[in-house]
Amino acid sequence: MMNDVQPQASVPRPVSFAQSFVGSDAFRTLFREGMSLVEATAAYLDGEGREESKDLPRLAALAYASESMRLTTRLMQLASWLLLQRAVAEGELSSVDAQRQKEKVRLSSQNGASSPEAMEALPAQLRVLIGSSLRLQGRILHLDRLMEGKFDDAPLAPNPVAMQQRLLQSAFRS
Repeated sequence: MMNDVQPQASVPRPVSFAQSFVGSDAFRTLFREGMSLVEATAAYLDGEGREESKDLPRLAALAYASESMRLTTRLMQLASWLLLQRAVAEGELSSVDAQRQKEKVRLSSQNGASSPEAMEALPAQLRVLIGSSLRLQGRILHLDRLMEGKFDDAPLAPNPVAMQQRLLQSAFRS
C-alpha cells in the first residue's frame, strides 16, 4: 500500500537584505570608501591639519579642536560598523554576534556642534572631510536601518503627481 502523504515542497525563505548586501560589490565599494576616508582624515589631522590649526584665531582653534574630535569619533564608529559587516560577509562572525558587537559601537547620528560662522573659519580641507564623513554616516545609518528591517523610520516625501491626480479626481467627482 502506498503512502498517501505527498512530499512537502520546501518553502523558499526570503533573502535577507543584510546577508545579500554585505556580500555585494556595493558593500565592498562602501567599505573601501569608508576606510579611505578614515586614512585621508588621519593623514590630514596628523600633517597639514596640525599645521593649519596653529595659525587659527582662538575661537576658530577651539572649533577646530571640537570638530576634529567629533570627526574622528564619527569615523571610528563608521569604521567599526564597516569592519563588523565585513567580518559577517567573510564568515568570521555570525550576524547575531555582529549585532551584539554593534550594540557596543553605538552608531549614532552626529552633526557638527560649531556654529555656521565657526565652521566657515575652519580650514577648507577639514570642512570637506567633515562633509564627506556626514554623507557617509547618513548612508550607513540608512543601510543599518534597512538591514534591521526598519523600513518605516523616515516619512515618505509627498508625491506631487499623486496629489495632482487626487485633486483632478475630486474636481471631476463634483
